[in-house]
Amino acid sequence: MTNAHTVIVTGASRGIGKASAMAFAAEGCNVVLTSRKIETLNEVAAEISAQFPGVGVLTHAAHAAEPDQAAEVVNAAMQRFGAIDVLVNNAGTNPYFGPLMDIDPVRAEKTVRLNQFGVVLWSQLVWKASMSARGGAIVNVASVGGVLTEPGIGYYNATKAAVIHLTRQMGAELAPAVRVNAVAPGIVRTHLARGLWENNEEYLREKLPLGRIGEPDDIADVITFLAGPGARWMTGQTLVVDGGAQIRSSLS
Repeated sequence: MTNAHTVIVTGASRGIGKASAMAFAAEGCNVVLTSRKIETLNEVAAEISAQFPGVGVLTHAAHAAEPDQAAEVVNAAMQRFGAIDVLVNNAGTNPYFGPLMDIDPVRAEKTVRLNQFGVVLWSQLVWKASMSARGGAIVNVASVGGVLTEPGIGYYNATKAAVIHLTRQMGAELAPAVRVNAVAPGIVRTHLARGLWENNEEYLREKLPLGRIGEPDDIADVITFLAGPGARWMTGQTLVVDGGAQIRSSLS
């Protein structure tokens, strides 16, 4: 990539989103950082500017599931940089832990609106603003849970399964102008996944074939690959990055 490329990263204030923004900045891309809290975004922006002087950085607070707020981010990106080349749909939530039979409508709707509809919303906006005319790449952050059954996070996983299918559907609909791919992380050291790893890290380390849980940079490197020229003949695909978790049972 060159410094002419502009990348929007949702959920960019921490975890995989922040790591992805840093990785794109390291490649010389302009980065547009968005999440709900502007103070945290500005801290990330300052870190990027300190490490990569000359890289264009724009911060804009928004709730990723709110159409008007998302549109403001895309409009601001167009005004500042003139085009959008890459969208990373990273923002996600998981407000409920428990069996499907007990989830309430409020938390169910919140999970779908952000994890599932948010992917469509942001993709629509960048398509109409820039990518339909210029092309580009969209990378969706799904989850290995989208192809598994797990206790407690079944509804979250259902929305991530939807992301995997949306990636295929959008890949078909937006080709050849825009490539759409996804990454499906396993357990990564993020705030969202804290309940899965914080008190189980030693156990997980022993069980995972690669001997550790994931770090945000592990996923960010795959995201930049999917957005870049190395994946120029890929679309509609989902890459699982899970430290070997899916092959664990066959090796034990």
